[in-house]
Amino acid sequence: MRTLNDITPPSRRKEANPRSREPLNLSERPFRFPYTTLIAIAAVIVISVGALFYFSSAKVEVTPNTVSAAVQGSFTANQSTGALPYEIITAEKIASQSVKGSGTKTVNTFASGTITIYNAQSKSQTLIANTRFATAAGLVFRIRSAVTIPSGTAAKPGSVTAKVYADKVGDAYNIGPASFTIPGFAGTPQATLVYARSSAAMTGGASGTVPVVDTAAEGQARKALVTALAPDLATSIDAKVPEGYVLLPGAAVTTYQELPAAPSGTAGMVDVKERGTITAVVFPNAALAKAIAGSIGGLGYQGEPLTLASAKSLTLTASSGIPAPDAPSFTFTLSGTASLIYTVDPTRIAAAISGKTRSAAEVALTNYPEVKRAVIILRPFWRQTFPQDPASISVAVKNP
Repeated sequence: MRTLNDITPPSRRKEANPRSREPLNLSERPFRFPYTTLIAIAAVIVISVGALFYFSSAKVEVTPNTVSAAVQGSFTANQSTGALPYEIITAEKIASQSVKGSGTKTVNTFASGTITIYNAQSKSQTLIANTRFATAAGLVFRIRSAVTIPSGTAAKPGSVTAKVYADKVGDAYNIGPASFTIPGFAGTPQATLVYARSSAAMTGGASGTVPVVDTAAEGQARKALVTALAPDLATSIDAKVPEGYVLLPGAAVTTYQELPAAPSGTAGMVDVKERGTITAVVFPNAALAKAIAGSIGGLGYQGEPLTLASAKSLTLTASSGIPAPDAPSFTFTLSGTASLIYTVDPTRIAAAISGKTRSAAEVALTNYPEVKRAVIILRPFWRQTFPQDPASISVAVKNP
């Protein structure tokens, strides 16, 4: 008797017969060399090496050397020329304040003031009474008493002060600080050797009817105007200091001039006016720093370029005051503490280390007084020598 288990479907008969299966031959699969993997690895290596060379650098970061030393000495500067030149700058401001008037009056008065007369001759010079002194604008003032100016030199002329009076009445002679020549010396050697200047304004000149102001009220107003003008003048002169120049404490003088009172736009009021003028001597920073360094004993200064870090710790004193605009030279003393910073020339530093190894460059830079500290950066890491061409070396100067 046949059962269902004995019946094998035709579709499964082949599978049921193990002899009918074909063995799997693995050796018949073709071998594939990993070109893609090797190419990727090579590309990474090439890119990495290329990046190292692309971002390679030869650089040195230099911190400038600084010196702080006490200064106490005399210096002579020449106007616009020489090893230590100087320039004169000025600023002017006018302020006014309205006060209650107390009437008018008719006046005819001469302006007057004090001048300093200089003599650069090797002999003394006597000037008789009524000697004329003229400004560049042609305004003439006279001395009313004879004076004798002691001898001197161009660098340090003899001097004497004297009071002068305007040649004519009127407020046109109420001028600020000015330089004067002596017309009587025109065409003679004394024309340039004897001269004068004023450090304060000429005042008191008036003509015609002028408003009258109570003396006490006018005094209070002028005092307030001077107080208000002082900071404005200081700000104005600072703004006029040329690039690369320094203004030292004590190197400026401020004068105030009482301008004639004038009727105000408000009935019964009078405008009290005050003119402030500030005149200063300024020096090129680098030239002044070199002069100061050269005057400090024991510094070992050899003329290297340097600058003043700050001028606030120094004080200038001039026995004869601020020089006249046409003065050829200016003698002064400096006292205080000078903070000097050596100037680093990147071209000079690059030339000093070009072609040198790292260790040789470090030794070479110790011979430069302007270098306080130097950090050498060479990339890639295996690079140990600077390029032969200085232009390929980057020099960065850091703040001290």
